[in-house]
Amino acid sequence: MALLELGLDTFGDVTVDHNGERLSDAQVIRNTIAQAVRADSVGVDFIGIGEHHRNDFAISAPDMVLAAVAGQTARIRLGTAVTVLSSDDPIRVFERFSTLDAASSGRAEVILGRGSFTESFPLFGFDLADYETLFTEKLDLFVKALREQPITWSGSYRTPLVDQDVFPKTESGRLKAWIGVGGSPESVVRSVRSGIPMMLAIIGGDPRRFLPYVELYKRAADQLGVPPMPLGAHSPGHIAATDDQAREELWPHFKANRDRIGAERGWPPVTESEYLNEIELGSLYVGSPETVAQRIAATAQALGLDRFDLKYASGPMPHEQLMASIELYGTRVIPRVRELLA
Repeated sequence: MALLELGLDTFGDVTVDHNGERLSDAQVIRNTIAQAVRADSVGVDFIGIGEHHRNDFAISAPDMVLAAVAGQTARIRLGTAVTVLSSDDPIRVFERFSTLDAASSGRAEVILGRGSFTESFPLFGFDLADYETLFTEKLDLFVKALREQPITWSGSYRTPLVDQDVFPKTESGRLKAWIGVGGSPESVVRSVRSGIPMMLAIIGGDPRRFLPYVELYKRAADQLGVPPMPLGAHSPGHIAATDDQAREELWPHFKANRDRIGAERGWPPVTESEYLNEIELGSLYVGSPETVAQRIAATAQALGLDRFDLKYASGPMPHEQLMASIELYGTRVIPRVRELLA
């Protein structure tokens, strides 16, 4: 297989200090920038920063944070995890990320999604009843913007465009983009129809359960006459010196994060046995560098991935532990995964 790209993702979770005190949003943002700079220095291929509009995540404008990272890094690719296109303007999304692409000498990417949280809809004046149609229509306009040609377009949620050009243009002629897919056949086919590669969000269960979607992705491309596109996946995890240390460090923060979201969505509190089962058999990549490398390599081979992004932040885990995890990912996990796949 081609050389697997290995990246990192964060949602900018609001973290705590050594005394368990909540940090300010401003400090979390500065820490996230430092984490991205560390990732660049240890050879990570990509850093993705999520967009949220709620008080457990500090980052609502990832493109601004990525611009700060661009000025302090040299090689790491810079993107989102994800940009909530449904509640944004596709033209402004293109303009912001083509600007980031210029500032970073061609390193920008945007991962588009509908988002698993809905706070942005009322915040920006959108009706949740339009959740599906908003994304479909706005993706159609974004695809036209990607062509970097004058746009003529009309839809239901904004005024038409007639031969309207959009700036700045990218130097490469094509901004790199992905579509985040949570696991529905319709989302897979939408990715293929748009000509934008699929990034699977695998956050639970055996990753091989996504094989039918991978097969559909390839089959749809063949039937629609779309050239083969890369395939990515994103899953959570944490790395420490030993398996036991990694599990112990992550558990209280994983539980805090999952139980908060679960309370909003009607899930029961997560148990430690469920957590350990997800590490052993599911999509939680937690352990020593060797353990995590073996798991990533197995998933990449099973699904035929071109990129794997580890969501390294989960809940209020302290900055120092996140930095240590990033260091091990870049210096130990990435070389070992490539060795295993060679």
